[in-house]
Amino acid sequence: MLEFIISVLALIVTLGILVTIHEFGHFWVARRCGVKVLRFSIGFGRAVKTWIGKDGVEYVLAPIPLGGYVKMLGQEDTTLTDASEVPVNERHHSFACKSLWQRMAIVAAGPVANFLLAIFIYWVINISYGINGIAPIINGVSSNSAAQLAGLEVGDEILAVDGQPTIIWQQVTLRMLGRLGETGELVFSVDPADSSNIRDVRIPIQAWMGGDTEPDPVTNLGIVRIEIPALIGGTIAGGRAEFGDLQTGDEVLSVNGEPILGWTHWVQVIRNSPELDLDVIVQRNGSETGLELRPELVRGEDGRAIGSIGAYLQETSLSEILPPEALRAIHFGPLTAIQPALQETWDKSVFVLVSLKKMVIGLISVKNINGPITIAQVAGETASYGLNVYLGFLALLSISLGVLNLMPIPVLDGGHLIYYMIEAVIRRPVPERIQAWGLQLGLLLISGIMVLALYNDFVRIL
Repeated sequence: MLEFIISVLALIVTLGILVTIHEFGHFWVARRCGVKVLRFSIGFGRAVKTWIGKDGVEYVLAPIPLGGYVKMLGQEDTTLTDASEVPVNERHHSFACKSLWQRMAIVAAGPVANFLLAIFIYWVINISYGINGIAPIINGVSSNSAAQLAGLEVGDEILAVDGQPTIIWQQVTLRMLGRLGETGELVFSVDPADSSNIRDVRIPIQAWMGGDTEPDPVTNLGIVRIEIPALIGGTIAGGRAEFGDLQTGDEVLSVNGEPILGWTHWVQVIRNSPELDLDVIVQRNGSETGLELRPELVRGEDGRAIGSIGAYLQETSLSEILPPEALRAIHFGPLTAIQPALQETWDKSVFVLVSLKKMVIGLISVKNINGPITIAQVAGETASYGLNVYLGFLALLSISLGVLNLMPIPVLDGGHLIYYMIEAVIRRPVPERIQAWGLQLGLLLISGIMVLALYNDFVRIL
């Protein structure tokens, strides 16, 4: 119940921030262009609170945080003749009476505000936390894997993927995710451990992981990363870990004779072994000790059956448990943090746009479209991981909202921009009849996408 409440609150806060920023973009530019704003609404449904501001605008808060709107004088009028319905003394404040470029600026301001929010968030993350993580040094290569066949070796450090620099493993993963569903070659620039000669390694891919809903490109290629050691920080009273005599300070070395590569690997083994007997070897006080564990079958947040033993990671910094050569840390000042924030926003925007294109043409599965249930779960999880993780998720969602709203679908900002571009060419507004057809088509497309997103959410739960 507590997790559910956290997820719901995280969803409301997250979408509330994104919707408010988006609509404020429209509101602010409309006011700068001299358009009279009648209503500023956040959320859908029956209003929870309504008040009139000193500026004469009606402000509305509604309970469903899935959108909002800014109502402007003359906004529904599509031609200047329609604008005659606006009182003469207010016609110069009508949206319809503004120049084409002003109307385009007002419509584009919403998505632009979302991109600016992402830039600001990444700037804050850069100056507050910097770039910190584990260096992309290969810790192992699976036998007969694509990585081994291509010539990747233990100790190789991945300097770039497809020519894009990589400093930590998260960047390697992101670069590789950008190639999902594609056919061709992945090109790794690597620095060997025993040589100073940087070399390129090419790995062929064929419709790469196009049908996966939870792709792990690094593992898919057979690459083993340097991981945080599987050090037990404590056990939960009455859990299977306590029953099996797992103790604080134990380091898990192997399960059923297979070495445990790190904490992530250990968690994966436990989750994949509900109600199965496991022979576990741990290092305790300088010597190896054998244990027997049987993970309890529980339901994960997505509804799937997983194993759990009731143990958690020992809290410590990366510098305490990993050698210096395995760590990367870059710190930024207020000015130097701007460029990487801009680059991060651009890279993520391209990633979202390309992913949408791949879904449309069938290169990757539409099962990757997420709805509010999944967003709530992820928002709740990232909020518990720390402020920097949650902020990164918020920035990515803001970018996604900006990109989606620029899609050329009539009910979205991008659809209105297309109409205005046509108007710029033909020197008159798009006929109302065509706009009405476009509205119906747009509503049908958006409704279909929402139904698909909700369907994917429920499939993950069931």
